[in-house]
Amino acid sequence: MTKSSLRLALIVLAGLMVGAAAALAIFPEARERLLPASAPSVGRALVGGPFTLTDQTGKRITDKDFRGRYTLVFFGFTYCPDVCPSALQVMAAALDKLGPQGQKITPLFISVDPERDSPAQLASYLKSFHPRLVGLTGTPAEIEAVTKAYRVYVKKVADPKSSAGYTFDHSAIIYLMGPDGAYLAHFTHATSVDAMAERLAKLLH
Repeated sequence: MTKSSLRLALIVLAGLMVGAAAALAIFPEARERLLPASAPSVGRALVGGPFTLTDQTGKRITDKDFRGRYTLVFFGFTYCPDVCPSALQVMAAALDKLGPQGQKITPLFISVDPERDSPAQLASYLKSFHPRLVGLTGTPAEIEAVTKAYRVYVKKVADPKSSAGYTFDHSAIIYLMGPDGAYLAHFTHATSVDAMAERLAKLLH
């Protein structure tokens, strides 16, 4: 390769790199596809944050109420036909399998359907899964804020089979958050009870 050809190739390569960097900076969609949402920043994943919500007893709750404890956090809604019950069943069984060690973890179910999931509705629904399960709901603005903080995908879609006329598409990630509120690990509703319990046991201090 001649010097002029090499110089031209380097110029083209540099142009492509600059273009790619500009695309990532300007277009959020490109950035999210190429850079995972859970990519760490200074050693920590960008998941979680402050919130103020209402639990199934009607009490106002903030993220600070869980400081000093691990939390296992799942986002869903009580009218969810399959994914949410599966996730809650796995969470409950894994905590029970951990025995006394499981007492270090508070399981949280945060509703993405504030229109239907009142505190009373959450209380009725969650008693079928685990006695320590905390249900959280709030205003539409509060739910939008917490789903953004946890980078949860939520989309309201029409559903003629539902009496309300709608349902939700949503991500099915179960987050383990540390006593300081920082992200530690994640699972899905398809994670086996044994696999979740084993991983949790290794992460608890």
